[in-house]
Amino acid sequence: MLTDLETHISSKLGDAVRGKQIAFGELTLSVDLGQIIEVLGFLRSDPLCRFEVLIDICGVDWPAREKRFDVVYHLLSPRLNQRIRLKLEVDDETPVPSVVGVFPAANWYEREAFDMYGILFSGHPDLRRLLTDYGFQGYPLRKDFPLTGYLEVRYDDEAKRVVYEPVRLVQEFRSFDFESPWEGANYVLPGDEKAKQ
Repeated sequence: MLTDLETHISSKLGDAVRGKQIAFGELTLSVDLGQIIEVLGFLRSDPLCRFEVLIDICGVDWPAREKRFDVVYHLLSPRLNQRIRLKLEVDDETPVPSVVGVFPAANWYEREAFDMYGILFSGHPDLRRLLTDYGFQGYPLRKDFPLTGYLEVRYDDEAKRVVYEPVRLVQEFRSFDFESPWEGANYVLPGDEKAKQ
């Protein structure tokens, strides 16, 4: 069934499909960046496809690659009980055409991909941050984003407001013990004080 669908889509879309793979019971198509709107429109309206539900748009970060991001579209056909995945590659400066005109649900998915990865979408009606704060710096799901972030947010009781400060990692209060407890510590381990000697 999936091979028939793959053959049908490839015959209709031609060069717009750069690659195809069937794995784990799902069809994945690699799509040309400039033709994503036409491909999604075809998959939604073709009677043999009927992928009428956009499940998700997400990003994948490959920092070592020239085209650093994969933008992945997950579609569902409730009438035919099938799923399909579309992938396209993009760098961090080239915008992806917005598909809000084909699937209105793409609005927030594209905003989320922009907010978390910095992937740009051209023609989006309101491309701004969705999950992070207005003054947030960077893109938290990129692999090069520091785990601690850049800013610390806390409530200042004296100022009676939320303040933003650069992250400070205070190390002087930590006690580093490089001996493994399995190698015979010279002290009673926490929780072992009740054990018989």
